[in-house]
Amino acid sequence: MGYQTDQPGWRRVLALAATQYGLVTRQQLLEFGLSSQGVKHRAARGKLHPIYRGVYALGRPEVTAYGRWMAALLACGPGAVLSHDSAAAYWRLGPREDELDVTICPPRRVRVVGIRIHRSRALPPDQVVIDGGLAVTDVLRTLIDLAPRWGEARLEDAIEAADRRDLCDPERLANALSTCPSIPGTATVQRVLERWTLTLTDTQLERRFLPIARRAGLGDPLTQQWLNGSRVDFFWPELGLVVEADGLRYHRTPVRQTADARRDQRHIAAGLTPLRFSHAQITYRPDEVEDTLRRVAARIRLASGPKLEPEPGVMNQ
Repeated sequence: MGYQTDQPGWRRVLALAATQYGLVTRQQLLEFGLSSQGVKHRAARGKLHPIYRGVYALGRPEVTAYGRWMAALLACGPGAVLSHDSAAAYWRLGPREDELDVTICPPRRVRVVGIRIHRSRALPPDQVVIDGGLAVTDVLRTLIDLAPRWGEARLEDAIEAADRRDLCDPERLANALSTCPSIPGTATVQRVLERWTLTLTDTQLERRFLPIARRAGLGDPLTQQWLNGSRVDFFWPELGLVVEADGLRYHRTPVRQTADARRDQRHIAAGLTPLRFSHAQITYRPDEVEDTLRRVAARIRLASGPKLEPEPGVMNQ
């Protein structure tokens, strides 16, 4: 009938299952000394609950999300890696789905009901993370795998979420991407990352921003003015409106973010309205920038906003 619960073999099974989110495979049970009949007997008695063929949960049929992911990897065998939508769910970049995604390396072939199997020769070890016993594609490889289906807008949202959760940052992703093999999705991720890491020179910034401001009905601002102890990119004295344009690489650190917040606070205390746009917004989303400028300017005019002149002694550039 197999081992009793107080026998060493079963205790080893329990210890292994504890490292696998309460799961164990039929092969592992056999290796620990249970017979095929013993496995069937324990399944019939409700001590083993089948999740996938040859994969069992011990004691109770319910498993956590991590348990479902582990079960999928165990069902697909050695070298299986959680990927695609399942990896996105693991990194909290996308929703959990009933059907799971697992990548295996050719020439292996696996078919498991309820699991989407992907086969890839181009899955370098440095794109796989082992976390809590689970093998999962890292954030960059997950984005690359999903890029053909997700598209650029959703990728951009996912990169922002990963950055916000300190999983990675766009600069590191861009550096890692430069050494990745070229596979479907790589070019799309590269285009999105270029928007995040874009930094314009002052001349390029003015050339791209000023037409947007004119279309919003603001006219030409003063540029590179000193106000409240800081140099600002664009200033409309008649509106009391200050616009700063942030290049990502210079505005990511906590120190830089704190300094930017203090600048904005000083402007607000002085009766000004500060706005910030990224260089990528100005380059790739000019309609969004134009709409924001138009609406803010309309609100200021309606409220008869404050009027300030630039600090004396500084030439307009």
